Amino acid sequence: MQNIELSLRGGRSGELGEFHRLCFRHRLDDAAIGSVFATLLFLRTAYRDFLPPELHRFISFLLRDLMARFNNNAKIVIEEYDASSHNELYGAVQIYLGAHCLDDAAVVRLTKHRDSPLPAASLPAYHTTYDSFQGIPIEWKSVVVAQADGSGPSGRSSRPAEHHSLKLTFHNRHRHAVRSLYIPHVLEEAKRIAIASRQRRLFTNRADTIYGDDRRNLWSPVPFSHPSTFDTLAIDPALRDDIRRDLLRFVGRRDYYARVGRSWKRGYLLHGPPGTGKTSLIAAIANLLEFDVYDLELTAVHSNTALRRLLASTTPKSVVVIEDADCSLDLTDRKKKKKNKQDEKNAKTGEAEEEPTPASDRSGFSTVSLSGVLNFVDGLWSSSVGERLMILTTNHPERLDPAMLRPGRMDRKIHLSYCGPEAFRVLARNYLEVGEEHPRMVEAEELLREVEMTPAEVAEVFMRCDAEGEGADAAMDEVVIEMRRRKQEAAAASVEEIQGECQGN
Repeated sequence: MQNIELSLRGGRSGELGEFHRLCFRHRLDDAAIGSVFATLLFLRTAYRDFLPPELHRFISFLLRDLMARFNNNAKIVIEEYDASSHNELYGAVQIYLGAHCLDDAAVVRLTKHRDSPLPAASLPAYHTTYDSFQGIPIEWKSVVVAQADGSGPSGRSSRPAEHHSLKLTFHNRHRHAVRSLYIPHVLEEAKRIAIASRQRRLFTNRADTIYGDDRRNLWSPVPFSHPSTFDTLAIDPALRDDIRRDLLRFVGRRDYYARVGRSWKRGYLLHGPPGTGKTSLIAAIANLLEFDVYDLELTAVHSNTALRRLLASTTPKSVVVIEDADCSLDLTDRKKKKKNKQDEKNAKTGEAEEEPTPASDRSGFSTVSLSGVLNFVDGLWSSSVGERLMILTTNHPERLDPAMLRPGRMDRKIHLSYCGPEAFRVLARNYLEVGEEHPRMVEAEELLREVEMTPAEVAEVFMRCDAEGEGADAAMDEVVIEMRRRKQEAAAASVEEIQGECQGN
């Protein structure tokens, strides 16, 4: 405008005419722009109101295809969960990014688990970071999509779910290198990092996920930090060494299991009186193999389908434990149950007693059956995870159905009995730091051959004396006194039993 004003002051008619032509041209341009906008508005209204939805989708497809032809970037989306379980690649990428790509990031998510020495970094939602591989620039973006409220069975509404994913963007000409080299590189690096900083966990199945489908809530984890090892186990040394050799042989025979056509799993049945070290043995096995532990509470599982989903949600390198299997559900011998029912019917007169309705039918919900547990232990779904141990514990193995105990389901049956001389020496060394040279050791070992005392009971005597500050000698005296008392009680009970039999005769 300053140049135009100077031209007017100069009084040049040619310049004034040029100014008029410019103004007229601007008015025409404004009119043309307005006409274009009006045309676009008309077309938008016609497209939205008059064209059918099918044509909308077709035009959208053509536009996306046209834009894709001019876009040189390729994308790979990695979902946190696939159709059946957690996506292992998603977790591996987060581990990799946390160790390699987040040093210069503006925002980093830090997570520290209990007993973990250092926090772990990962890419937070809605943020982006960058990586480079063999000179290829790569962009990683964390994407979160919020889902609408849903309704579960029986009209119960589930909470809104968020679907997390990671989007990998790179130039299209590097597609082969990214898929064939970069992704395997990420998996290998994540595996190396996870092994170096792995914190094992103890899982238990949740009881409040009956109506939901969120696989993230099937198991509740806590850090696993049980101190039991094979060196501290109070069991027979020969049995201990045999179990250790069997476990190490199992984890090193992946190719063998694949060659013979069997799932890479092994089943253990631990049985014996309470307090004989079944739980300690499970912890020692997990510590030896560095496996996670899944403690399955069968009474909290509402159906066989839910049981299969729990199995599919476990991870490789894990120990799945069902403690007190004879008490959790009705897994007892089917033949014995049928015989007992038939005897009851024969003893009654008149009409046969109607079979009681199972609790599951009365409540309207299905429950886990023996067949469901058998398929869980050794069915098609049992091979869907990978390297795994299945351990059942019971105080009364004779109550379990024989189908549960056959090889292939329970490959080894380990009997843990009362404390013997070898186990007592281990306990004395662990709790009192005394060896075979202690003057009370010989007497204690002789008494253990005559009395029944579990390792847990011996350990309780040692701990009680240690808490009272009485020392190792006092603890050994106390445990010998307890053994003598039990020997006298056993002798008195035997005399009473003999007297009772004589009086009966």
